[in-house]
Amino acid sequence: MTDLADLAPLWTARQRGARVWPALPLLVALALWGYGIARTDVSHLDDFGLVSALHPAFWAGLAVLTAGFWCTVRDPKRAQGWSLAYVLGLLLMERATQALVYPTPLYAWAWKHDAVVDHLLTAGGLGTEEQLGDMAVYDQWPGFFAAQAALVRLLGVDNTAMYMAWWPLVSSLMLLLPLLLIYRTFTTDRRLIWTSVWLFYVANWVGQDYFSPQSVAFVLHVGVLAVVLRRYGGRRGHRGRPRPAVWTVLLTMLVTTIVVSHQLTPGMLVVCLLALCLTRRYRHWVPVVTVVVIFLAWCLTAALPFLSAAMPDMIRSVGDVGANVETGYEATPTGAGAIATSWAARLLSGSVLLLAALGVLRQPVLRYRALPLLLVAAAPLPMFVASSYGSEMIFRVLMFMLPGAAFFAGAALLPKVRTLAADLAAREAAGREVAGREVAGRGPVPAARRRRFRLPDLRYGVWVPLVALLAGTLAFVPAYAGKDRINYFPPAEVALVRNLFDQAPEGSLVVAANRNYPLAYDSYWSVDHYWFLDDGRSHVDAIVRSPAATLARDMSAVAPPARAYLLLSQGQIANSEMDGQLDGAKLERIRRSVAASPRFRLVAENSAGTVYVLEPAAETGGVVR
Repeated sequence: MTDLADLAPLWTARQRGARVWPALPLLVALALWGYGIARTDVSHLDDFGLVSALHPAFWAGLAVLTAGFWCTVRDPKRAQGWSLAYVLGLLLMERATQALVYPTPLYAWAWKHDAVVDHLLTAGGLGTEEQLGDMAVYDQWPGFFAAQAALVRLLGVDNTAMYMAWWPLVSSLMLLLPLLLIYRTFTTDRRLIWTSVWLFYVANWVGQDYFSPQSVAFVLHVGVLAVVLRRYGGRRGHRGRPRPAVWTVLLTMLVTTIVVSHQLTPGMLVVCLLALCLTRRYRHWVPVVTVVVIFLAWCLTAALPFLSAAMPDMIRSVGDVGANVETGYEATPTGAGAIATSWAARLLSGSVLLLAALGVLRQPVLRYRALPLLLVAAAPLPMFVASSYGSEMIFRVLMFMLPGAAFFAGAALLPKVRTLAADLAAREAAGREVAGREVAGRGPVPAARRRRFRLPDLRYGVWVPLVALLAGTLAFVPAYAGKDRINYFPPAEVALVRNLFDQAPEGSLVVAANRNYPLAYDSYWSVDHYWFLDDGRSHVDAIVRSPAATLARDMSAVAPPARAYLLLSQGQIANSEMDGQLDGAKLERIRRSVAASPRFRLVAENSAGTVYVLEPAAETGGVVR
């Protein structure tokens, strides 16, 4: 007969293997991801952006990661460190892939924000509307840009373009702690906490995690909600107890940073805090009053010039829900790729919101115990009435709803969940039952009976959630990176534009089809910009009919020694085509007309575009073709 002692090492090895098996799918997924991005070619993107360029190994890695996460998170005995490791792996695959496969930073808006930081470093201070025109609005909300200017000097780099490609990963990592604090306020169920975190990151495709004030303001917004939910919630009969001064000081610091950095986020924060006041537990007015007072103080002082000019348009947009929602999609997507990725994004958001509604219905205990989080999820909806926010309100509302919506969506994918209050009550009841049985001489409650409520619902708790998580995780890629043909600027395009601004004298004018090119706002304090596709349709039609003559008239007001330049580049063509403005053939016709005109001279050209300068009329005899 085999000695039981001989089996002990084997049993211990099996236990050790059971503890570390989640490492296997995680490592396989990361290996497939690394292999995939190493073999991804982004030199010729089509209308599907990064989606069609990614190597199949990337998609396999994402599927393995999702399956491994679900198998790990649904095991109540598994250490939370594994769930954290899988979420970090998801962030790497979601937010670091673009930084690794593209040699230059994405998004024209990120390059614009780089120019604002460069202005602060160059000028050494803030500018006025007389000095900067429309760009003065960034100096009226300078918090983010001033912090980045300080960071550039601290790191000793030339500009923020040296690291802004990694900003989506950084800003997403900063959201992790406040999200965990919020979810742990309402439940100790680790499955619900980590599934909600996963869904939040999967559904956060809106793209406001790039190098922008919104990315930091949103992190701080979620941080304020975490402080309020955890430190300003009192039990009935204790609502008047004083709050420690440290939390009020922390709250004031977070709110002040938000207010001086971004225009929209304070408004979203106010409506969320007001929604919390609808519950008796969180009816504390200190957070609301703090935000309102600091926000009004800033609006009536530093931001007053911008608000005075913008107020008529803001008032007109109030109540126009149809226009505010419709403009959220900007131009009409054109082409199979643009349409497919647009629908992927809409279906992803719609699915998460539907899952959230299902979670509210399926988990009745959450409707009461997590009511504050439900109110926070619904609070941003009235902002549709307020404004279109530059054609982006629908996207911002979805983003601010997401922390709460992801929690209830996660609940929809799980069997019966337990709230924090219910878990405490259950432990107290179990303790009383054990004590009663021991007093009666019947011994403790059998272990099998105590753990019976932990058994998963195999008919729902395995395959349906896994399929839902897989579909959402894979749909994130086209929703987030499906328009990379617009957002990516190859090194040749960056070099072309940089060469243009290096040679442009002060007071010059740069004309382009649209602002979708790198360094589009470079030297905006000394060089003017004009994008002709922003004009009315009649003027755009005039340019298409007679390009050289019309553009020469538009550019002729520039007086020497300043010069007027026409820039046509790859990013402009991609944006114009995919947003249904002008197709590539019409833009090429404009370029050929300008190239054939004696009023224009070619000054720079490479594979990504061309630059022409308008010659003075006296040098060409005033002839325009």
